[in-house]
Amino acid sequence: MIVEQLSLVDFRNYEHAELGLAGGANLLVGRNGQGKTNLAEAVTYLATLGSHRVSVDAPLVRSGADAAIVRARLAHGERRIVLEIQINKQGSNKARVGGAPVRTAELPRYAQVVLFAPEDLQIVRGDPSARRRFADQLLVQRTPRMAGVLGDYDRVLRQRTALLKSARARGLRAESLPTLDVWDDKLVALGTEIIEARARLARELHPPLVAAYAAIAGADHSPELEWASSIAGADPEEDDDATTALAAGDTAEAFRTALAARRSAELDRGVTLVGPHRDDLVLRIHSLPVKGYASHGESWSVALALRLASAQLLRADSMLGDPIVILDDVFAELDVDRRARLAGLVVDFEQVIVTAAVEADVPDGLRGRTVRIESGRIRGVDDD
Repeated sequence: MIVEQLSLVDFRNYEHAELGLAGGANLLVGRNGQGKTNLAEAVTYLATLGSHRVSVDAPLVRSGADAAIVRARLAHGERRIVLEIQINKQGSNKARVGGAPVRTAELPRYAQVVLFAPEDLQIVRGDPSARRRFADQLLVQRTPRMAGVLGDYDRVLRQRTALLKSARARGLRAESLPTLDVWDDKLVALGTEIIEARARLARELHPPLVAAYAAIAGADHSPELEWASSIAGADPEEDDDATTALAAGDTAEAFRTALAARRSAELDRGVTLVGPHRDDLVLRIHSLPVKGYASHGESWSVALALRLASAQLLRADSMLGDPIVILDDVFAELDVDRRARLAGLVVDFEQVIVTAAVEADVPDGLRGRTVRIESGRIRGVDDD
């Protein structure tokens, strides 16, 4: 799969942009702040329905505009398809496939992207939310219908939490809230599907993660990943050392039991304390958590290995061909040895898009079609 043409209207600092891309390596070069990352972000949004830099959509719309449009023509063999999304500052986004309106959740069925970026260091060093986001975006790309499940869970969670807050403010107890059981049923049904999908993902991601880490770091540090589960008694949102994994068994029943056990605490605090929204993906090397123990170089190797393992999973199970691989300002963060190792691992994907402030930072094998960016404008294209 490749992006042949990318069109932007009022996206970030681009009032209007048209960019042609080729199969193989594409290099976007420009000083920091000129807009090269915005191009990478636009391509990624079509596949993940989110940005790797912000958690809400409003910053993606150019100042003074009400909406941004991202349109891309994708090629898979002889097939061509045009995807489009209108990102609104207010209200729901709108999407089209081949000119026909579709639900936005349909877009990941047609586009797969794996993006490596400096922000990826937060996956291993940041809060649990960064790791949940990483896992959920990969889930959506592998199983697009999970976008709807995750969205429905978030809506139920907000409504249930609003009920808890209202009860707390009014001094109500559980027996005065018959509707709480209804929200519990919905939370358990949707949350169970997310918990089990995440667990499968962790199991399937482990073998390519081990291989990718060894290839990037040049050493085998036995990387591991495992979910710390709130329904098993952990609370990763409040305890950095929470490592309780969910035992094999009936996930839904464990979820209901945990909700019952924490109901008094939830009513006292006005917060939903149990569910996949409070779980954490624990990453380890040398049997120790990466967060808090790994060196800077080891942390970078784990972050890169997670993305590379994601690309390998998508490549293995996709009917769309290789995912588009994007390396956004990554090479400036790496030493020469890791640069060469990473380049060697991605160079054979059908399309690789690299952004860099300094062209010399990019290994020769990834300097293909070169696009020069300046102040939100495409100033020149050099074909290798």
